[in-house]
Parts: sequence; C-alpha cells; structure tokens
Amino acid sequence: MNRKIGVRLVKCLVAGAALAVLLPQAVEWGSNVYAASTKPAPSVSSQQLQNKLLQAMATRSETLTFTYQGRVNGLKQQLQTAIQQAMESDPYVNYTIKSYAFSYTGTTTSAQVTIRLSYRETKEQTAYVDSTVKAVLGDIITKGMTDHEKVKAIHDWIVVRLKYDEAQQKYTAYDGLKTGSTVCQGYSLLAYKMLERAGITNRIVEGRAGGQLHAWNLVLLDGRWYHMDTTWDDPTPDRANEVSTSYYLLTDTEMRRDHSWVKPYPQANTSYRETLSALVATGGSKAAVYQKLYNTLEYPLQDGKGLVKTSADIKEQVRKIVNKGGTTLTFAYQGTERSLKEDLQSLYQLGLKSISYQITDLGSTGNLRVTLKWT
Repeated sequence: MNRKIGVRLVKCLVAGAALAVLLPQAVEWGSNVYAASTKPAPSVSSQQLQNKLLQAMATRSETLTFTYQGRVNGLKQQLQTAIQQAMESDPYVNYTIKSYAFSYTGTTTSAQVTIRLSYRETKEQTAYVDSTVKAVLGDIITKGMTDHEKVKAIHDWIVVRLKYDEAQQKYTAYDGLKTGSTVCQGYSLLAYKMLERAGITNRIVEGRAGGQLHAWNLVLLDGRWYHMDTTWDDPTPDRANEVSTSYYLLTDTEMRRDHSWVKPYPQANTSYRETLSALVATGGSKAAVYQKLYNTLEYPLQDGKGLVKTSADIKEQVRKIVNKGGTTLTFAYQGTERSLKEDLQSLYQLGLKSISYQITDLGSTGNLRVTLKWT
C-alpha cells in the first residue's frame, strides 16, 4: 500500500541572499559633518523625507539626493527610521527592495544626503505584474461576486498557476507570473497585489514555518482577519489543477500549529467555518453561495456527520464509489494513522489493486481528513 504524506513542509527563505528579501540589507557607507563644498540639491525637511522616499521607491529610482535642513545630530537614525517607515507603508515595495544605503556630508545644521536603493523587481516588471493582475481578475472575478468568492478565486488561481521554486532563485511576483515558479515571497506578493486590486484589504506576514523563514498573507473579510498561505496550499511536487485548502483562512491558533511569527499583526481569532455557517443561517440571496463555499472547503467533514470509525464504514463507502466507477474518496476518520492503516486492509477484499492515502489533521476536531485513491 503506497502512502502519501499529508503534511507539506517546504523551504521558503533561507539564510544568505534569500534573507535579504524579507529584511533588506541596510548599509551606511559614510557620514561626515563639515562645511559643504558642493552646490546643494533642493532642501527638504524631515516631514518631506518619507514622501520623497515613497516616490523614489514607487518609480524604482536607484539614487535619491537632497539637502536636509535641520540639526544633523541624530540624522543617521532619522534616515534609518524614514526609510523603514516608507517601505512599511507600501508592503509590495517593502518586499521587493533588495538593499539600501545612505551617505551624508555637511555642517551641523544641514547636510547633503544620498540614498541608494536596489530592487528585486524593476519598474517595468512591476508594470507587467499590474497589467497581468488586471487581466486575470477580469477573467476570474465576475459581477455580483461576494468578497468571500473573490478571495477563493484568487487563492485557487495562484495555487494552480504557480509552482514552488525548489532552487530558491526566484523571489518576486514577476518571477511567478513570467516563469510560473517562485518561492513563498513571490506567492505572497502576488496574492497581495491581486487581493488589493480586487478591493480586499490584506497584509504580508513574515515568520517561520517548517524550520525556515516564510511569508504568507493576512486577509480582512467583513471586519475579521484570517491567515492564508498559498504556498503551503500548493502541492509539492506540483500537481496540475490540484488545490489544497489546509491553510485557507485560518485563525492564529490554527496557524500556530506549524507557523510562527514575532512581529505584531492584527489578531485572527474567528473561525472561518463558523463565519460561513452564520452567513448560511442568515439566509438571503447569497445563502446558496456561502453553502457552496462551505461544502467546497469540506467543512461538513468537521461537523461530525458521516464520521468514519471502523473498517466496515470505510469499506461500505468505498464500495459505493467503486460501483459508480469512481477511484477516490475523502472522509473524516476517528482514529490514528496506525488504526487507519489496519482498517484499510479490508479494501483489498473489494478487488482493488493499488491503494494510496493522504492524511491531514481535520481542524481542531482531533480527527483525520483522509483521501483515498485506488485502481
């Protein structure tokens, strides 16, 4: 009996060059205070600095030069803070900057400052991402869709179209769209762009998973935040048109089973299964839409109905599928993997030649989600 592992651990960002993706390298290459000997550029105040930085980053300018007017004492920290604030105000730019460095010379009351920036994605490449995202959303988002449907459509499109870059050489949304593969950084950047353009507020989360640095998204729906990890919902090795929802709109508690983060992010403390259940119960014109989504996410498996407990239960369900010509079955199982393997032995009595299974934890129920395949 062939066994397929259900828990999917992937490496996303590792030490070295990849680390610079989440944490852009900062280098101060010089700072001297003396009487300025060169003609100064137009002066700016500290209040204007962040706006100038944002404009430079948005256009992917590599050099920004200006004269700072004010007390130079403490300018180094001001520059560092302004650069960090500018990057953090635009998540997409923040995670596409490769490195930055700054230098300044001048007197005690003014200084000529030069900031140099390098990027993992050029202005033209970002424009390609924007135009592609616009076209894709035009295809997958239809009139009358709820935000819940939009998020699911975007999640599935990314998982189907991308595959994880095992070589860990591609880090951007552009890489993912242009070549079809990228690491988690690219997955989360593309999700950010698509969700944002669809009118869905979201954040990029940086943390760790599977023992590696990792990135995913926080999504805001109806005033509540949920975690969404498109990378870990994409089977590895890649399987065409196969989409997992094991990491789709989870709470902090659910996500912390194998993900961790230190930075402060909005709390995700509402079960999405309960959210959809409440929307279905409310009724209205969209009740059927929410019920379909509830079923698609296999939430009925967590409701306890049809819970499989014995080998006889499994055998009977498989028999029904076989009689219809089917070759796969997904069900909720009460027991351990060891007991499951024992219970599956009875299936060979049905004349099946090869049986494989995939298991994952079924939310907080303590049961297993089992997918069987046979020939």
